[in-house]
Amino acid sequence: MDKTSLSPSTDHLEWPFFNESHKAIHAQFHGFATSGALDDVNHEDTDNSCRKLVRQLGEAGLLAIATGNAGKSEIDSRAVCLARETLAWHDGLADFAFAMQGLGTGAIGLAGSDQLKQDVLPKVTSGEWIAGFALSEEEAGSDVAAMQCSATREGDYYVLNGEKTWISNGGIADVYTLFARTGEAPGTRGISAFVVYATDPGFSVTKRIDVIAPHPLATIRFDNCRIPANRLLGNAGEGFKIAMRTLDIFRASVAAASLGFARRALDEALHHAKNRNMFGAKLIDLQLTQAALGDMATDIDAAALLTYRAAWRRDVQKLPTTREAAMAKMQASEMAQQVIDRAVQMFGGRGVARGEVVESLYREIRALRIYEGATEVQKLIIARELIKA
Repeated sequence: MDKTSLSPSTDHLEWPFFNESHKAIHAQFHGFATSGALDDVNHEDTDNSCRKLVRQLGEAGLLAIATGNAGKSEIDSRAVCLARETLAWHDGLADFAFAMQGLGTGAIGLAGSDQLKQDVLPKVTSGEWIAGFALSEEEAGSDVAAMQCSATREGDYYVLNGEKTWISNGGIADVYTLFARTGEAPGTRGISAFVVYATDPGFSVTKRIDVIAPHPLATIRFDNCRIPANRLLGNAGEGFKIAMRTLDIFRASVAAASLGFARRALDEALHHAKNRNMFGAKLIDLQLTQAALGDMATDIDAAALLTYRAAWRRDVQKLPTTREAAMAKMQASEMAQQVIDRAVQMFGGRGVARGEVVESLYREIRALRIYEGATEVQKLIIARELIKA
């Protein structure tokens, strides 16, 4: 997104969810974003831009927040959320580059052997390696139980066959957390998790996928790809649980990224309304404008409370957050879509012009309502948790 004289709000950092270290994290990421690191991000050359962003974030020591300091400590959900909110306010691709280093290796931190952690996490944390999370398939997105990609045990190896698609960082990642069917039981109970390297024989990238808010995305394939059995994460058949535990950590951060996009849209709309001449006054003087801004600000704060409630519950209370993270992700992403749409409307014709910040935000937010569990799936998760209670 364009350089701007605006700055993200810090009022919510005074909420009781945060301590002084969280305020420092916001300051670190805002400092990174305004240091010139994002000045020449080329959103048309996403591969090279992501490589550069990951390297810069690693050199600045910021990726440690996404990886739990290379697996040496537990991931702080509030810190990850604040990092994503701040980066998303400045640039969607920077947020993506940061988030995927955590999502792509979260399962390794949760269930990997000490050797796997040592082999992978320091390289990802430093920005030397790029990580990917390979769960979705053509016929197994929301319906994970329909997964067909297989892993067959042969002595001290697993042999992988099948495809994964819609894989973020597909094509540029050095390491992937892969979920494949090992068949211990029907449905999700027969899925296991593995670490796969892009250099493993039998691994290939078969298709690059272009989307409305460009980022590296691909279909990857495994043809008799043999990997050592010690690259299994946890035990065989535990892959779905590991995936859900990983998503429970990072799903709330999707809500936080949505907040970052929404807050930027509100800031842009407010600035525009104060300066736009209309009917002999300013756009901000119209009651319809004021009502829209009031709704936008209230909706953002409501979603922020859900988001940081989920992160705080996990960090401080050490309680399960499946329901709370689903609520936050659903509410924040849907809210942000509405807030950004109102900002585009307020800008009028400028709002749909290529290169305008609000136009970029309109494209950025759409995917967040789908990935890491579409809104409709979040509703089912919330209902399921209510029924279990």
